[in-house]
Amino acid sequence: MKILQVITSLHTGGAETLVVNLVPRLRAMGNTVDVCLFNGEETALMRRLRNENPGIHVWTLGHGYYNPLYIIKLARIMRHYDIVHTHNSSPQLFVAIASLFSRTRLCTTEHTTSNRKRQWKWYAPIESWMYGRYGHIICISKIAEEKLREYMGGAWTDRRSRRYSKITTVNNGVDVEAVRHATPDDVLLRAKAGRTAVVMVAGFREAKDQDTVVRALSLLGGDDFEVWFAGVGVRQTVVSEMAVSLGVADRVRFLGMRTDVPRVLKAADIIVMSSHWEGLSLSNIEGMSAGRPFIASDVNGLREVTKGYGLLFPEGDAAALAALLTRLRADAAFYQSVAESCYGRARQYDIKDTAAKYDAVYRALMEE
Repeated sequence: MKILQVITSLHTGGAETLVVNLVPRLRAMGNTVDVCLFNGEETALMRRLRNENPGIHVWTLGHGYYNPLYIIKLARIMRHYDIVHTHNSSPQLFVAIASLFSRTRLCTTEHTTSNRKRQWKWYAPIESWMYGRYGHIICISKIAEEKLREYMGGAWTDRRSRRYSKITTVNNGVDVEAVRHATPDDVLLRAKAGRTAVVMVAGFREAKDQDTVVRALSLLGGDDFEVWFAGVGVRQTVVSEMAVSLGVADRVRFLGMRTDVPRVLKAADIIVMSSHWEGLSLSNIEGMSAGRPFIASDVNGLREVTKGYGLLFPEGDAAALAALLTRLRADAAFYQSVAESCYGRARQYDIKDTAAKYDAVYRALMEE
């Protein structure tokens, strides 16, 4: 099969990382797989994609995300492929429109449980039309599927309807063993100097809640813990100012954009994901792969993977998070038990299984 993955960019993010992880595995199954980017800016993930996939064609449409001229470009490009698979909002819509001028089969992945568009009631009919253009819709978690059906309503929730069967769940996956056996970052190991290092890998965005991690650190007192934030984004300044105001700036490290996340995870002692909502976080699964205890907010998209394996705390509850961190530092047996349980859970989300299920969806579309 000739497959085109269409996404906004290859800046760091869950959807972007999934695409880069899937491409070589789908190619290894005998498929031709190329990538189309709305914003063709050179990034670390772009370089990794090319290095791991000699001969891949990366189409770049421009430098923005909502240029209507992309629809014309997409219509021309799509004719060269059997399957066009979209990720993120603008590719979903623009490819659906471009498909009016192409007979290519369409697939898309829904990466979140919530977004601003779902608050716009006037936009729902547009999305219903858009999703109707797709032969199949993959949701990255069961809760993402439930929320999409709830939002779309009508035939999308009727088990007797053709539209109902067009939506399925394929859990996100990561290369679990690559994370498990990564070499810890030596610089970070030396820098923590006996402190328990708590790391959160996430962009500083609306959905993420680094604030609660900083507030939890301020409640711990002493000099036993430090926090690492790997990622960048519009809220980084706000979080940095909070660390200063709470008197913990000397125990908070902003690591910036990291392309060696597994090495960062292995250098840390405890991994945290504090969020307001998620789809199914790849950082969640990566964190549980590292052989470290994983703690997450008890919210949609994190609860489903973490509950019964890692540890959960109420959304925004800094005191509860601080209590869990304290117990993990003080109780070695508890620490080891949680770490082993997390790793066992992560193995259920290996990228090899994800790729095989994507390939099966594509083949079913070709048969239709």
